[in-house]
Amino acid sequence: MYDNQVKIFKLISTLEAISFLVLLFIAMPLKYVWDIPEMVRPVGMAHGVLFVLYVIGAYFMYEKLNWSFKTLMICIFCSVLPFGPFYAEKKFLPRKKEA
Repeated sequence: MYDNQVKIFKLISTLEAISFLVLLFIAMPLKYVWDIPEMVRPVGMAHGVLFVLYVIGAYFMYEKLNWSFKTLMICIFCSVLPFGPFYAEKKFLPRKKEA
């Protein structure tokens, strides 16, 4: 059951989580503490695109993996929490089986 759609969603989930952490803990402090705002726009844009892809991907996983609506909402809620997508990935996605 571990196929390309799940792999792609895991990749998007990981990138979305990392982009959110970079935005929160690097770009925003640079802007508001050290008055260096240049990093916020590109990191924010990347994070925004990845966030939208994550939500769309979560919906596809909802359909593909027969998640309950509650599981879908938990995954979407996790996307607005630092480290949340890592939790959702571990909790709700099937693990790759080693051959």
